[in-house]
Order: sequence, then C-alpha cells, then structure tokens
Amino acid sequence: MRTEFGILEDVKTLAIEYYNVTEKPLGVTGEIAEFEAACLLDLHLTEARSAGYDAVRVTDGKRQTIQIKGRRKGKRRTWGMVPSINTDKAFDTVVLVLLTEGFDVHEIWEHRDGRLSTRLTSRDRRPATNAARWRCRISNPSAIGSGRSPAIVSSI
Repeated sequence: MRTEFGILEDVKTLAIEYYNVTEKPLGVTGEIAEFEAACLLDLHLTEARSAGYDAVRVTDGKRQTIQIKGRRKGKRRTWGMVPSINTDKAFDTVVLVLLTEGFDVHEIWEHRDGRLSTRLTSRDRRPATNAARWRCRISNPSAIGSGRSPAIVSSI
C-alpha cells in the first residue's frame, strides 16, 4: 500500500506537469502545505472543512487550533498574496508554508498572537495579506530536509 508521502510526491509531479502544459495551477498547494506543516511541526490535521482551523497542536497540555495557508512561488520573483484567512471562526494561530516551484518547503512562518486577527479584520471578512508582511519565522531552508526539527528563529 502506498504512503501519503509517495502519493504527495506524485501529486507534486503531476501539478508541475499540468502547469507546464496548461499554465494553470492544479489547485493542490493548500493540501501539500497542510501535510508538510503537519509533518514538520508535529501537528495533527483535523477532518476536512473543520470550522476555522486545519490542525491542532498540543503543547504542555494546552490545545491550540491552527489555520494553515500555503503559497507556492513558481516563476514569480515575489511570494505574492497569502490565501484568505478566515477570521469568522476562532483559531489560535496561523501558519504560512512557503513552497518552492517544485512544491518543496522553503520556509514556514507563524503568527502566534492576536495582533494578526486585529490586522486582518479591518475591512474584509476573509482578507488576504502579502507574504512579505509575515515576521515570525519558524524554520529556515537549511533546517528543512536536514533531519533537524524546525525551531523558532524569530518572533513578533
């Protein structure tokens, strides 16, 4: 039986091939980002379409709910806009997974405080924000794939 890892590697290959043929994304960035974040950050993914969050982390007996957002750079020079963050439902933190053109993890960023929610609710119910505005980096490229666990490098 195939593993999730093997299936996702095939999905990545197919998504790249599909984009090269059609110049349209296949729409799998979010699922890949969720899986990668769960593996690298020891998160437990929730059932699909859980209200307000994608994963749960338990630290020192405290349960945190997490929205996971993914952004693939592709051939662009900048990361562009992060997918909409749903502020209508309760969550504790948001994780942004930045993926390379080949869908490999480049960096993972996290907002852990309430200031993100305040910033996002100004005018739009499901706002997007620019990836460059994120400032709490959890892992750097050298930690990914090196066998080391991601560590918090900086925070807000």
